[in-house]
Amino acid sequence: MTRSGSTVGGSSVFEITQSLDEESAFRIKRLLEGGVKIPPQPRVLDELRKLMQRKEMDVRALARVINQDPGLTAMLFKVVGNSAYRQHPPLTTVEEILHAVGVRQTFNIVQAISLAGLGDIEKNRQIYEAFWARSHTIAQLAMLIADERIAVCNIFPDQAYLAGIFHDCGVPLLMQRFPTYCNEMRLGTPGVWINLAEEDRKFNADHCVVGYLVARHWCLPEFICDAIRYHHAMRELGGHEARSMVAILQLAIEIFHVDQRIPNNEWDAVRSEVLPELGLSDDTLPEFIDIVLERFHGGAHAA
Repeated sequence: MTRSGSTVGGSSVFEITQSLDEESAFRIKRLLEGGVKIPPQPRVLDELRKLMQRKEMDVRALARVINQDPGLTAMLFKVVGNSAYRQHPPLTTVEEILHAVGVRQTFNIVQAISLAGLGDIEKNRQIYEAFWARSHTIAQLAMLIADERIAVCNIFPDQAYLAGIFHDCGVPLLMQRFPTYCNEMRLGTPGVWINLAEEDRKFNADHCVVGYLVARHWCLPEFICDAIRYHHAMRELGGHEARSMVAILQLAIEIFHVDQRIPNNEWDAVRSEVLPELGLSDDTLPEFIDIVLERFHGGAHAA
């Protein structure tokens, strides 16, 4: 169990909570004291980040670090071999991936693979795999939205992808902590997602806060951490710099539902906040969704 005196991402829980409002600080302390474990950042990510911070980028050194983990390398090839990167010729080495996809986006994919590989998933494997498939699709859609609206919201595609992968990452950690979480939250039921009030009432937990802690622990940019924390509470952000990222996430979630032909019970409540933030309207939205889905299914994803 992580206690209030332990560290998260190099900062003590006390230091983290000092920068938050009273309610958020209370929620974080309650989660950690309740036994929710925040996974450490894998060593490979720390090594890659240090190499990327050097003045001169050494792609060969980055490739060597990734190649040290055969499972990670295999999953990396699987991800870049799918439709998202179909515009590239077949990639046969990690160095080729780094050059073709880009160092930053390759690092984001490695983070996504590392995050999805955490914990014991045998008990709820089908739900767990469906969850990460959903997260990966939403991340790709967020990447495309950012690419289309970069002049309006100044969010880069690789940042949107990262936020999309991490936005619900608190869910699998709560699945691991609470044996009845999947059943109580009806995960695996088509068209059903987590009700925050019900989650709080039944488990004294908030997957947004857990996701925020993971993001802080894994050294994600602060505005992305805040977007994860408030992705179901856009109105609370006011003029915060994370507001555009939350709008991208919410629209990506809506487009995911449109593509899957399942209802999105949250969209009507956030629509009036999301559309103007991204320079869209009720009139232009249908065409925009068509453009994003055409790129998504056609494989012309931004890298």
